[in-house]
Amino acid sequence: MARSERDVIDFSALQGELQAAVESERKHERENDAKLRAVRQGVCYSQFRELVLCSHLKPLERSEKLAAPRKQPWNPVAHGNS
Repeated sequence: MARSERDVIDFSALQGELQAAVESERKHERENDAKLRAVRQGVCYSQFRELVLCSHLKPLERSEKLAAPRKQPWNPVAHGNS
């Protein structure tokens, strides 16, 4: 019995489809959680929309804030007076 081309499984394409489905499900859950939080907070529509649109953002960890170099001094005018 010879195998036809239809019987061959393309595992790389299947893996790509699975990755896309998993990411889509994560996005749906993340946005749904943001919607529920916004409804509980009783925000107006524009704030609701902003909360949902930025649901993929995460707050910075303390170590990330401390490790980042400062790009501008607090008072650029007083910088040379030290």
